[in-house]
Amino acid sequence: MTRVKICGISEFEDARDAALLGADAIGLNFYANSPRYVDPSKAATIIEKLPPFVTVVGVFVNHPDPQNLEDFALSLGLHAVQLHGNETPDYCSMIQRVKVIKALRVNSTFRVDTLRTYGSRTFLLDGCSPGAGQAFEWDRAFGANAFGSIIIAGGLNAENVAQVVSTLHPFGVDVASGVESKPGRKDYEKMRRFIETVRKTDVALMGGS
Repeated sequence: MTRVKICGISEFEDARDAALLGADAIGLNFYANSPRYVDPSKAATIIEKLPPFVTVVGVFVNHPDPQNLEDFALSLGLHAVQLHGNETPDYCSMIQRVKVIKALRVNSTFRVDTLRTYGSRTFLLDGCSPGAGQAFEWDRAFGANAFGSIIIAGGLNAENVAQVVSTLHPFGVDVASGVESKPGRKDYEKMRRFIETVRKTDVALMGGS
């Protein structure tokens, strides 16, 4: 089954709704320049109130110290860190006590075998402008599954996510702006339709009705 992550959560009500609608994970953005930034104290409140079985992912961009980042993630109760900057394979390998999701931008020069340099990890493949709701050419991701667990992001919404799931068979899909009413605030109906579309596509791929 394709995992669904609702990213850019900044209010508990949106996190609660995402979980109740069946999201597998939520993303909290700790990049200060993002319109979806959430400060650590508010993030802690959101995490504390979440129901069990929901994975919480922290989004970071070029944090200067991987050990400090790891300590921060553990103190807050994050299950994984999603690295959206220019973090090197060596940087990623220094984070051992929390799961790492390395985000990579898929552009005209992207090659899936680049993933090999990071070892066996989880990757998020995104558009050239993360958070801007811009899709990339999905055929550039063909073959990526051979190098780890692949999450597809960038311009996804209820109208196109079925095609992504059907053609790329990713481990997961990640959506932010595609289920928003404005940056950082989620739209309940858009989240419902997105998650429902993913689940129905999974069932169809397994031969269900």
